[in-house]
Amino acid sequence: MEKDILQLFSNLTEHDRDIQYETFEELMKIVKEPVDWTYSVWEQLIKALTYKNGHVRAQSAQLLCALAAKSDPEERVLEDFMKIWAVTYDENTVTARHTLQSIWRIGLGGQVQRDLVVSRLANRFHTCVDEKHPTLIRYDIIVSLKNLFDATNDIKILNIAQDLIEKEQDTKYKRKYKTALR
Repeated sequence: MEKDILQLFSNLTEHDRDIQYETFEELMKIVKEPVDWTYSVWEQLIKALTYKNGHVRAQSAQLLCALAAKSDPEERVLEDFMKIWAVTYDENTVTARHTLQSIWRIGLGGQVQRDLVVSRLANRFHTCVDEKHPTLIRYDIIVSLKNLFDATNDIKILNIAQDLIEKEQDTKYKRKYKTALR
């Protein structure tokens, strides 16, 4: 693994939040393309999903989702998906939302991953009514489905999102969700 990549991962644990954020942004740009060092950091990122710091949990989940999209030929994400998914239920709303907003990227890794992500998102849309901030969760789910549709042109995903929206009883939220699909 390149020294500059190692340094970036080291910088993620800096006490200076500005350095952490700049480093995270740089890593997210890098992982938009396939990389060959995924498995050098995979376990470190999986472990960080349970760290005390919510920023670290969210950043680790987001990086794992991005790596799973283009740089996971061994499909390790299928073994670790539930560890990432658990962060979408994080007690810190911001951490949970950042993860939920990124989870769709896993669906870019292949059809099995896509089916897993879509089924989990659709199920969560129905079951989140008793959670804190269900409207935000549902909105993030619709946006995630839209992002996955845009990236794959898989019409089934768009149809699932539209079906979920139609099941919404509150017309105000139904309009909001429909806007997210545009």
